[in-house]
Amino acid sequence: MTTRPYHHGHLRDTLLVEAERTLREDGIEGLSLRDLARQAGVSHAAPRRHFADRQALLDALAETGFLRLGDQVTAAVAGAGPDYEARMHAMATAYVRFATHDSALLDLMFARKNSGESAALTEGSTRLFTAVGDLIHQGQRAGLLPPGDPDRLRLLLAATLQGIATLVISGRVPGAQADALVTDAVALFTGKPAR
Repeated sequence: MTTRPYHHGHLRDTLLVEAERTLREDGIEGLSLRDLARQAGVSHAAPRRHFADRQALLDALAETGFLRLGDQVTAAVAGAGPDYEARMHAMATAYVRFATHDSALLDLMFARKNSGESAALTEGSTRLFTAVGDLIHQGQRAGLLPPGDPDRLRLLLAATLQGIATLVISGRVPGAQADALVTDAVALFTGKPAR
């Protein structure tokens, strides 16, 4: 009798864990349902019970990434206490750490692989953007962030944080400087002098 690397009833989760590992190690080109089935020790047809095709797998990975990043951002903000700048810094740090640790997953999350988007993927991304948007609204109401279109400010903040992550991932900036850059970015957004 052979042992399988997953518990009965948890094949979908096992496949997603393996897919994320493959994505991290080999990039999106390395992902195939057949290879995932082999890694999980199941028939090559078994993954199709959970993912109709490769695109469904990619959508599920992106959804998982958005949910995890949303949870990490929400937990970081909640754990930062009542100080607004500390909450903004915690959110920004959580984002940059995720982006530098799981850069291939983040690329997949924000890539448009087809014209349609699954409801679950939309829900996962909305959860993240709502958490960041709520923080921006709080800062604007308190007069700590500039007035104006909060969605535009959210996009500018996301672009800034993604830029920091990209510089670290590409090796143009040492990883040890990421926290200082996040601190300076938050200071710019909140109108505080950079340290």
